[in-house]
Amino acid sequence: MNEIVVLRIGHRPERDQRVTTHVGLTSRALGARGMFLSGSDSGVVRSIRDVVERWGGDFFVQDGVSWRHCIREWKETGGCVVHLTMYGESVADHEVELREMERIMVVVGAEKVPGEIYGLADFNISVTSQPHSEISSLAVFLDRLFQGSELKREFPGGRMRIIPSRNRKTTEEL
Repeated sequence: MNEIVVLRIGHRPERDQRVTTHVGLTSRALGARGMFLSGSDSGVVRSIRDVVERWGGDFFVQDGVSWRHCIREWKETGGCVVHLTMYGESVADHEVELREMERIMVVVGAEKVPGEIYGLADFNISVTSQPHSEISSLAVFLDRLFQGSELKREFPGGRMRIIPSRNRKTTEEL
């Protein structure tokens, strides 16, 4: 698998700023290449870009995209679309098949997801068929996809890094 991007749909700037920022940060930390945001929110974009600048990597974030156009373009260029939903099929039933995909767009909703998404997606995937956070769904999905390899990923170009410690917070300026 070469490229994973996340498409965040249904973002409400007055309500979802923190959660959407965490969707982006989780995406970055666990191996995605970037995030498209269907809404416009310069605060989310600024926060994520600031993390990338300080902590490294080449993660991109682009807001104000049309989710229909984004999905259509992704599919036209040979990408696979995976919609994370508690109503989908179990990730355990499809993870081997999904690992073989070269390009995956992971769709993560905020408010009620338009029914059209279910038909546009190549896979509607659930990490559990119980209500829970879109952030946890994304984290579990990416971990299953990368089989834990993302946990040791390096982020070149950063100005800071964490020095692992058993009992204190230690960072290093680079």
